[in-house]
Order: sequence, then C-alpha cells, then structure tokens
Amino acid sequence: MKTRTIIGLEIHVELSTKTKMFCSCKNEFGAVPNTNTCPICLGHPGTLPLINKEAVRYAIKAGLALDCEIRESMKMDRKKYFYPDLVKGYQITQQDEPYAVGGHIILSDGDEIRLNSIHMEEDTAKSNHDESNNTLMDYNRAGLPLIEIVTEPDLKSAKQAREFVEKLSQTLRFLEVSDCIMAEGQMRCDVNINLENLDNGEKTAISEIKNLNSIKAIEDALLFETDRHKKMLEEGKKSVKETRRWDDDSQTTISMRTKETANDYRFSIEADIPRIELSKEFINEIKENLPELPEAKAKRYMKEYKLSEYDAGLLSNDRNLANLFEKTNALVKNPKEVSNWILSELSRRLNESEIEADQMDLSVENFSKLINLVLSNKINNNVGKKLLREIFESNEDPEKLAKDRNLLQINDENFLEDVVKEVLSENSQSIEDIKNGKDRAFGFLVGQCMKKTKGKANPQQINTLLKERIGEL
Repeated sequence: MKTRTIIGLEIHVELSTKTKMFCSCKNEFGAVPNTNTCPICLGHPGTLPLINKEAVRYAIKAGLALDCEIRESMKMDRKKYFYPDLVKGYQITQQDEPYAVGGHIILSDGDEIRLNSIHMEEDTAKSNHDESNNTLMDYNRAGLPLIEIVTEPDLKSAKQAREFVEKLSQTLRFLEVSDCIMAEGQMRCDVNINLENLDNGEKTAISEIKNLNSIKAIEDALLFETDRHKKMLEEGKKSVKETRRWDDDSQTTISMRTKETANDYRFSIEADIPRIELSKEFINEIKENLPELPEAKAKRYMKEYKLSEYDAGLLSNDRNLANLFEKTNALVKNPKEVSNWILSELSRRLNESEIEADQMDLSVENFSKLINLVLSNKINNNVGKKLLREIFESNEDPEKLAKDRNLLQINDENFLEDVVKEVLSENSQSIEDIKNGKDRAFGFLVGQCMKKTKGKANPQQINTLLKERIGEL
C-alpha cells in the first residue's frame, strides 16, 4: 500500500519585546510568579488595552522575512473561552484579518512549504502542576505578544517538519524578533497529521497534537502518528478527528478529546482597540532594514570568501558568530583562518562558558591580533591556542603577553638546525624506525625538538629540517 503523509503546523512564537502586548508590564522569563502583572493583563473591569507598536514592528519584520503580504488595515478580535489560564475570559487575537498572508519557506530538498497566514495575539497564563496534583497559575506570561504562524498542509514527513521549524526559528532569531527557546515556552507547536491511501484515495481523520515544546518532540510525535495512521489504513479502521498530546515518558501520543464539532469561540471585534492602519512608508522602512538572512549569507560566504558549505552554514546560522566573523576578517583578511579559529577554539570556549559571542569579554581587536600573530609566524599554533584560553577571560593584548612570557616563535634557521642535529644524535633508533617505514617515529622527533625549544620553535621549519637531515643520513 502506497501512502501520502499530510502535515500542517501551527506555531506560536513569543516576541522578545521589553513589554507585553497591551500593557507596560515586563516581558521577562523567570520572574517571581505573578509579579509582572497589572489590571490590564489581568482583565480588571474598566481597563483599556493599548497596542504595543514595537510588537507590531517585530511581527511585520517576521512576515516580510518570510515573503508574506502585509495587510495595511486590520482589526483585533476577541476569542471567547473559559479556562484558568485566561483570566479575562477571552483572548485578543486576529480571526479573519491576519496581518500577514502567504509566504513560504524552501527546504533543503527544494520543497516549498507555503504559509497560510500569520496573526498577532496575546499569550495566556502558564499552568504549573505540583506534586499534590494542584494547579497553580502564573499570570506573568498572560498578555505577552505572540505571532501564530500557520502553514498549508504541504509537509510530507517528520523530517521535513523538523527542518521547517529549525529554519523558521533560525530566521526569527536572526531577525532578533524572538529567541525561540522552546524550553522557555518562547516557541510552541501544534501539528496536524493524516495519511492518504494512494491506491484508493481513502484518508484518515486529522489528528492534532497540541503544545509540543521541543523540536525532538515534534519529530517523535509525527513519526509515532505516521505509523499509527498507517496501521489504521492497513487494518481498515474508522478514525475520528481528535486532539492528542505527546507523552515523553511513553513516547506515544494520548487522546485528549474528539473534535466532532468545531469549537464555538463566539468571535467578536475587539471594540477597545481601533483598527490598525499601517502606512506604506512604515512597512517599507521595516523592509529596507531587514538583515541579510542565513541562507543568503551562507551563499555569499561561499562565493565571496570561498568557505565550505559546512563552515558557511555554521557561521551564517548564528547572527552573533556571523557578526564576529565579518568584523574579525576585516582586520585579519584571511576568511578561512578566521572561520577555523571561530568554529574550533573560540566556539569551544563559548560553549564551556555557556555564552554567546556578543557576551564574551574578548574584543574583536585582540582576537584578530592573536590570529595575525599565528599567521605571521610570531607564535605557533599551540601557543596561540593557549593564549586564547587566557585572553578569552582577561581580554589582554596577546602580543604583549607573548613577549612578556618569552613565547614568541623561534624562526632562526641556524639555531633550529642545531636543535635538529642534537635531537637526531640522541635518537638514532628513531632514524632507523623512520627508514623502516614507521611514521610515528617522525612525530616523536618533532616532539623532542619542540620540547627542547619549550614549544617555541616554528613547527613547519622543524618538519622541513628534520626531513632534509634524515634524507642525508
């Protein structure tokens, strides 16, 4: 039996504004519960919401970057339902006039995943469940600015869904409209999936899996549902449209409720917020200031700097690393070496410190100076790595450190020739081993030369002199 998997995504993304969508309360993760609240976001009678212009700007920036058409005139609506996380009894959202329509993301296999729409809304509160099975409500999240990105059912597999969410979050982070940290609830995903039997056209009913909070959970849930729906088709079982949740412990989805009838949210216009009118100048100003996006940046790095596809991808996927690369290369003018230092030694330091490139104490000037010291053979690569470990913390001048500690590389050929002669005279067995094809012995001799010079000899010169001298013996 041949089948076709049909997947659509609904992705909620919190915008990283300083304040909430309709009030001046802080948009801050990890604050003491219920401290970032006010009468407006708690829905007290008589309060009036005031829309956050910066949130609108962030939303439009995301829409433009995803090639959406931006609506110049729109309204906000009330979506009415009763639940503890919605203290007002309704959510301010956009029902039939989303601010952005269309758009797409192209995957690595060339498939275009179309977007249906993106709309603005406010977030709900967060439910916390304790060990006694009590539910505690934290309203700090209530009223945070959200965009909901809805795709067309164009995705064909769990793998494609994973790549789509990764590309989307990468783009939004690059735009600096959201950090998209799923563990902090900044991005949540609902997936809709069903399968079609291509032999007879029969389809399973759509299953919606709610509130997936990691990319792994999205992929795992879809893999599980793909198998479950396929078995239903194979066994001829009648399926029902339902909402399910993903259980990490059992690695299965669990039915929450069937969806035989549509929810009646009794939508109405949000009369407390006038229609939002966006000028063409406002939209164009945002469009003109969009940053170069990761895919375009990676292509430019490959063409302009001759970086490998892998290295260009790693640098372009992180805006902070990309900025560091470009600033450093402007001083070093050797893109491949700069890329190597950033993606190896510096990234190791950043990962160990659990910080981003823009948070480190090491300045671009001193980082560039260190690379130039290595490239000009003033210090060798090993000394460079040791100095980086130190200046990463202290931001000291690497050249001054190298001079003060007598670490500058020895390039004096006469001196190095004497070192090589001495090492060879002390290790005649190693010479025999090399002549008998034991390559490890050569590395041993290089190590002995470096040991005698306390690591300061130019290793390339040592290699050359050893080969020449052994060839003469």
